[in-house]
Amino acid sequence: MRLHRNLVFASIDALHEIFNENSYADKALQGTLKRDKRWGARDRSFIAEMVYDIVRWKRLYAEIAEVKEPFDRQKLFRLFAVWATLKGIALPDWKQLEDTPTRRIKGRFDELSKIRKYRESIPDWLDELGKKELGKTWDTEIAALNIEADVVLRTNTLKTTPEQLKAVLFDLDIETETVQGLPNALKLKQRANVFQVPAFKDGWFEVQDASSQLVAEYLDVKPGMRVVDACAGAGGKSLHLASLMENKGQLIALDIYANKLNELKRRAKRAGAFNIETRHIDSTKVIKKLHEKADRVLIDAPCSGLGVLRRNPDAKWKLQPEFIDNIKQTQAEILENYSKMVKPGGQMVYATCSILPSENQKQIKKFLNSETGKSFNLAKEKTILPSKSGYDGFYMALLTKENN
Repeated sequence: MRLHRNLVFASIDALHEIFNENSYADKALQGTLKRDKRWGARDRSFIAEMVYDIVRWKRLYAEIAEVKEPFDRQKLFRLFAVWATLKGIALPDWKQLEDTPTRRIKGRFDELSKIRKYRESIPDWLDELGKKELGKTWDTEIAALNIEADVVLRTNTLKTTPEQLKAVLFDLDIETETVQGLPNALKLKQRANVFQVPAFKDGWFEVQDASSQLVAEYLDVKPGMRVVDACAGAGGKSLHLASLMENKGQLIALDIYANKLNELKRRAKRAGAFNIETRHIDSTKVIKKLHEKADRVLIDAPCSGLGVLRRNPDAKWKLQPEFIDNIKQTQAEILENYSKMVKPGGQMVYATCSILPSENQKQIKKFLNSETGKSFNLAKEKTILPSKSGYDGFYMALLTKENN
């Protein structure tokens, strides 16, 4: 494969933004890909693949290249040289790539691949935490979390059917396949920019991982119910709940960030989900007004996000141990306060996209032993491990509230 200077240089600029300016990988890439209208699908896919690979394997590549952060342009080119060499791509004779020890790169790769923290390219603290919480399964889980995620769509049944969506995408040369156990999910056979197709603009589908699609199903909502999505964010699960409710009943989407709720309103309009009402949590009154008023409550809790590293590889470098300690405290407070919205006989789902027991089973156990949690029973729980499912790591617990 022949390397094009403008594509490589654009990728180096994106990496500079991610590593040195603390930009999120997806945002930096979005900006980079808009830079030149002449780039075709293959050019864009080259940039995206290279940038995500170097972000994902940053620690391993830096160790092989013998460079340390902060990464100036020369160091970024050395990381690129490692990536290209390991991919079997011949390096051009550009001055930025002079004296690249290609033979030594392969030897160093073999040597470092024997050590998990380098092989899986993770910080020491994360390796220790994973080992402490998951024991022997940490090996297989962190390896699975380094495999690029599939693109999965959720059919919006308020507007179409999976069969119809599959046919429309096929006509655009986008081939999909069904996902076992998820009647409305379609998985792309090859990556494609689905956000540009008319069916997306018309609200026929959302991009949502297969594991994430199981959460709304777990809540067992029915048309006509009053349902609260307590940590709605930009509303991926709210939209799914609205379709499961067939737009009948009331779906209250809450969040502490007003800008996320504005995004949810925009998405709901596109999806034709008109039973969603957004409420900004700007004081404790918002929750108090809903005490014992909801048939169903979804707590899609803020978490470490360790279950979704395959689609957010830069999170490995942005996460800090103290953040995980703080988020566990937040989860406990959210469970304590938001569970009060469930009416007697109602149900609640607590979910995270983490694979750590301390954010999952242990949080539920702690809650059930608390004063507020005494009126709840654990009906069932589910842990989705990336190594077994091939999708994101998730946890969900269904709790039922006793009748007074």
